[in-house]
Amino acid sequence: MSRTVTLKVVGSSGALLGALPPFDVDLPWWMEAAEIVATARRLHGVEVAILRLLDTEPGLTHGGKVTYLAELLTGTTDALKPSTLDTTDHPLRPDYAKPGGPARSLAWAASVLDEPIVVVAQQRTWNLSAIWRLITTRGDVLWLKQVPHFFFHEAAVLSYLDHLCLLAFDDAGRMLMGNIPGADLYDAPYSVREQIAGDMVAIQLKAANEVGTLIGMGVPDLRGCNLANRTRGLLDEPWILDRLNATSACGLPDTLVHGDLHPGNVCGTPTERTIIDWGDSFIGQPAFDIIRLAERLSEPETVRLYAFWADLWRAALPGCDPLGAIEAIRPVAALRNAMVYADFLANIEPSEHPYHSQDVDFWLKKARQAAPGPT
Repeated sequence: MSRTVTLKVVGSSGALLGALPPFDVDLPWWMEAAEIVATARRLHGVEVAILRLLDTEPGLTHGGKVTYLAELLTGTTDALKPSTLDTTDHPLRPDYAKPGGPARSLAWAASVLDEPIVVVAQQRTWNLSAIWRLITTRGDVLWLKQVPHFFFHEAAVLSYLDHLCLLAFDDAGRMLMGNIPGADLYDAPYSVREQIAGDMVAIQLKAANEVGTLIGMGVPDLRGCNLANRTRGLLDEPWILDRLNATSACGLPDTLVHGDLHPGNVCGTPTERTIIDWGDSFIGQPAFDIIRLAERLSEPETVRLYAFWADLWRAALPGCDPLGAIEAIRPVAALRNAMVYADFLANIEPSEHPYHSQDVDFWLKKARQAAPGPT
């Protein structure tokens, strides 16, 4: 399914200039901006920055008719038609979604580099991040990422991990990162998932001894009753805390959890990998991550991956029960996913809600199905 895109265009002051005629782009994912920018340039000779989502086709989560707000950077307004726009600011709107926001972020990136930027290509923008690909005069490829306030701890986690790609960050959610060789490993074979599991267990064994440091750096504390309390507004059932207590009794330590450990959040090659996108990270039980990593595997592969992961933990902590931890925490993992999406909806402006509007109910249903006994 492709997108039919309408751009409502403003100037740097935020004043509406008009709307471009609708045009089609192939990629259906609403947050992907590169093809929109390129098509507007090709069809109308304008350079724009995509700021935020304004409207989508009802009932869809991607594709269809989509309207965005864009800022005119260069070019004429000859192709623009009269339009309307509510220009009221919203308190939950991140700076990168406001006129002038992309320019402020790019100016920050330029200020921390010792070489000029000669190519700027916007890749993505939505309520969870804005990403630009940069090329310098030396030919270095860099990435500028900016996240909203509820993901500000991502830079702290990357710093803690001594993430070699993190070059600089600030207190406004901006991160400048070097290029990681390879690509996102969405389609990686099963064997790579084992390697990712091993990478994460190594991180978690180290982090288990530094939980206090990580919490002090702003990583959310979702240990035991903290998670139960956070989810109570969505589902208030006694089994939740019972399951968390049972998980802890299996002997795995509370540690750094990635929170969204699927292969697409790992970049590189099958032999050299970097785990990226730590915005969902928290302090809690490591079984959350292996459940996520096993999603979309066949049943035999899931059993095999769980066994591989369990062997790693048993080798490090003899006497622990990793498989018991997976079974105990499974319904809580689904409930935590519902909490994550509910938090997104509570912290983003309404025009961006279509990205996540179906997710809370989906994961609450999964939690109830996995819960013990009647709910």
